[in-house]
Amino acid sequence: MVIRRIRENPRPISDWSTAVNWGTMRRMAETASPTEETETWLEGIVSVMAALAANSRPIYTVYIQQDARQRHDRKLARLVDTAVAAHIPVQSADEAFIGEHASGSSHGGVLARVGPRCFLTCADLLAGMAAGTAVPFIAMLDGIEDPFNFGQAVRALYAAGADGLVLRPRNWLSAAGTVARASAGASEWLPTAVAETAAEAATFFRQQGLVIACASHEEAISIFEADLTRPLFLLIGGEKRGITRSFLRQADVRLQIPYGRTNFNQSLGTAAATAVISFEIRRQRKHDT
Repeated sequence: MVIRRIRENPRPISDWSTAVNWGTMRRMAETASPTEETETWLEGIVSVMAALAANSRPIYTVYIQQDARQRHDRKLARLVDTAVAAHIPVQSADEAFIGEHASGSSHGGVLARVGPRCFLTCADLLAGMAAGTAVPFIAMLDGIEDPFNFGQAVRALYAAGADGLVLRPRNWLSAAGTVARASAGASEWLPTAVAETAAEAATFFRQQGLVIACASHEEAISIFEADLTRPLFLLIGGEKRGITRSFLRQADVRLQIPYGRTNFNQSLGTAAATAVISFEIRRQRKHDT
């Protein structure tokens, strides 16, 4: 296989970084023993750098296309230095190898072979928040089918300053590359926990003093009238399945986005709605402080 040939005959990119013992690094990668069922690919400098810096998942090898240096020398040098410091092998690869493993053409000549994302429990998510986070904002995205839309929603949450994300368990590995790319790396940076159900997460966070909110059209108040300065757990459902009746009954407050046209009843997509609500939360809290 092409990948075996490259792994057995690595070509270290020593002129981009400090000297490194490539034999040792190759043995470390082999010790990790990844399999096709437990590995996937991240592509592009932004996604790979985010995974490296956030330490969000195991990274087995970083591959760089031979002509990529001419395109973004400084950023690439920083990426290589970060990988080397973390004892992660960096190997040069040809265009055919990159094309074989990339899902699109926006990789910029940079790929990383990685393992599954590291997830927290809800308790660890709350406990791990930075000191001084007196008013946490934790969001849960549930039922979003499209990985690109999901990544865009995560990007909005992270940009607006959300403290954490909660997801239901599923196989996130196969979509990791798309999600990381769509979120501009935010999916690697944002601390993320897993809960079996939205109701389970809501029960836990209510016990910790958070207000339980959700985005809904039924018996909801405008986000501009709601008090969003309190500790908040916000559930946003997908466009197809929405939010269950049982969770609606459990929510302390239902939020809606007021539209500027009465003759247009098509709701915003999940990613856009997430952005609007998240930045209103940020606006209120910034004003409050």
